[in-house]
Amino acid sequence: MILEEILSSVPVWRGDKLLLGHQPKTLSSGYTDLDTLLAGGGWPGAALTELLLDHHGIGELGLLRPLLGKLGQTGKPAVWISPPYIPYAPALRQARISLDSMCWISPDKAGDATWVAEQCLRSGSCGAVLFWPKAINTRILRRLQLAAEQGGCPGFLFRPRAAASQSSPAALRLLLSAQAQ
Repeated sequence: MILEEILSSVPVWRGDKLLLGHQPKTLSSGYTDLDTLLAGGGWPGAALTELLLDHHGIGELGLLRPLLGKLGQTGKPAVWISPPYIPYAPALRQARISLDSMCWISPDKAGDATWVAEQCLRSGSCGAVLFWPKAINTRILRRLQLAAEQGGCPGFLFRPRAAASQSSPAALRLLLSAQAQ
């Protein structure tokens, strides 16, 4: 009782009251069950999402397929930075993803790739940024998170499963694993 009196009588900043009346922007994943599980009903719209996996090629891009398809209608490109494989145009077309809305960038140096990701997130001109960093630390992750917030752009980082033990400023982290059909 005494604590509540102090908090109500003294101008104290309370973090739990910070977002009153403010609903963070979310983007539907295109999967009803997944949207139900995700806070806000979809992918964070202006933040980083980390997709953590043992190895590439387990269907991780399938999670983003509906979102990438919708981006083709907005006129804002989805930028792919340093993907482990060359994006396969026929499969993208078959998934109803507009190739005109895709931009593939593969810098030679890891530092250049991080710089490109930060600039794309901050620019406000991209619909989404998909980034496969080779090596990344918490300080750089924080810069990318701030850039995503500033540019109002969702960023998706594909990182190794081992990164789950590291701290991260990402708004959402999902641990993915392959399942037998």
